[in-house]
Formats: sequence, structure tokens, C-alpha cells
Amino acid sequence: MTPPMRAGVYWAPEVSDPLHVLGSAWLGRDAETGALVEQPPVPGIAEITGDPRGYGLHATLKPPFRLARPWDELCREVQALAAATRVFALPPLSVQNLKGFLALRETAPCPPLYALADSCVEALDGFRQPPTEAELERRRRAKLSERHEANLARWGYPYVFEDFQFHVTLTQRLDDAAREAVLPPLLAHFGAVPAMPRLVRELCVFTQAGPGAPFLIAERFPLKGA
Repeated sequence: MTPPMRAGVYWAPEVSDPLHVLGSAWLGRDAETGALVEQPPVPGIAEITGDPRGYGLHATLKPPFRLARPWDELCREVQALAAATRVFALPPLSVQNLKGFLALRETAPCPPLYALADSCVEALDGFRQPPTEAELERRRRAKLSERHEANLARWGYPYVFEDFQFHVTLTQRLDDAAREAVLPPLLAHFGAVPAMPRLVRELCVFTQAGPGAPFLIAERFPLKGA
């Protein structure tokens, strides 16, 4: 494929998982195929899901970066990382408020998940071009702590390692009234599916072709660790 402008390494539900279908419908786009999907009849849903629709249904492990090395080398390294990682159970997910965003988050600690995120950040860092000054400034608008600032300088992203927060973003940042309004139809749409038992069996590489382009799942690499 043509080398992407940016790549990220994410967790995403398997295509056979009902969460993939429901999440794609909620966001209005299937990151696996790139197809637009009809959203549920919720007032204002197109605007509420605008930003997460562009990124696709996912949880970030290695945040998006511009490539410093060839695309095929990145794929080989992610494949090797996946091959060395055991399949593990993901705790039940639930809809939670994360700093104003509604997102699916784990309901119990998951050390294998955190270890995988740490491995992705560290093992793949040599493929990352440093962030631009504009990107750094955008991150710093969040009033970073000293540790977050150190993470940003070293790893290009503030929220890594002990500051990692697994989340599958479902909305823009909303005020209290908007969250209260959208939460009932969101919960009704997903039902019991987020809490279903599921295994993490893949690492997904998402790519973005150019500025403002939607992210797509370019590769799914199976976990094969013994």
C-alpha cells in the first residue's frame, strides 16, 4: 500500500464481535471497510460523534505518528510484537464519563492490557517522527502535569505508561446536560454487548492517508504468544 501520512496501533473489536457492528453504527462509519453506516435516530448524533467517527472505533495503544521508517518495517515489527503476546481476556466494558467524553472503559484492572500498551509505546518508538511544534502546543493546552510534559517530550504523547487510560471514545466532549441527554439512547443502543466476555486476540494498525482523512484499519495481526 502507499505509505500513510500517519499510523497508530490500536485495539479494535474483531469484525465478528457485535461490538464492532454496534460501535460502527453509533459512530456512523466502519473503520474496517471505510463505509458510512446509518446512525441510530438520536437527536444531534452526527455532531456528537463527529471527531470519534474520523478516528474509527478503537482504543489507542500507540498513539498516531508520522513514519520515520518504512511502512513495511513497521508492519513487520507490529507483527513480531503480536506474535510474542499471549491472547488475554478483556474485562467487561461499560460506558463511562472520561473528562467529559463518553467512552467504553474496562470495569476491572487488566495487567496484560496495560503491559501490551506499554510494549507498543516503547517497542515502536523508533518508527515515530517527533511531533511538530504545533502538535506540542495543542497538547499543552490541556495544562499538562510535569510528568505528562516529560512523557510528551520523550514519547510524543502525555498519557502513556502509568498515565495510560484504555478508552473507546463514543462522543465529543460534552457538557453535563448534553451527556445526560445522550446517555439513555447510547446505553439502549449498546445494550449488554460491551459487558460480554471477549478476548484480545489482535493488534490493529490504523492508518490515515492525509490531513483530515479518516483512519482505516490497514492490518490486523493475531496474538500468538505461548
